[in-house]
Amino acid sequence: MDKHSITWRGVAVEITYTPDKFGLVDHIELLTGSRAPLPVTETGYRSHFMPAGTVADHGGAVAFVTAWLDHEAKRTGWSGAQLTLF
Repeated sequence: MDKHSITWRGVAVEITYTPDKFGLVDHIELLTGSRAPLPVTETGYRSHFMPAGTVADHGGAVAFVTAWLDHEAKRTGWSGAQLTLF
């Protein structure tokens, strides 16, 4: 298991990466320090499984997560701004 800390667009993100979990899949967990939302989670936590080797094929956990967040932010038009009701 590998742990990494990054700051993505001003949000602190803890990444836990377990390659080849259960001998079948890669596992990524994301947790924001302040439970701030990200384009892949509204709660600041995300657990994601993918085929084994996927993360390595993308250059490692930090490169994979950064590209994933950038892709989803662009795809959804995510700005990170929290909406208010008033």
